Amino acid sequence: MKLQSGHVVLQPGEEVGLHNSDHYQELIIVLEGEGVFEAEPIGAQSISKGQIAYNPPGTQHNVINTGKSLLRYIFVVSEVV
Repeated sequence: MKLQSGHVVLQPGEEVGLHNSDHYQELIIVLEGEGVFEAEPIGAQSISKGQIAYNPPGTQHNVINTGKSLLRYIFVVSEVV
């Protein structure tokens, strides 16, 4: 199994951009701020500090900072085999 993680910081109004994680699942852990997590199977979901969002493999998704301060989160992706 492959496992990767990283830290993302988005300015107000900034977004990651719509992308597909192919055969990876992704967990997003919000550390600071607020925004919107968009994913094909669930639509748009508000996220904020202390919340977790899950993205199943093979789905289009995006994270957008809709707040007035930084949106910081950790992502963890693992390959589904």
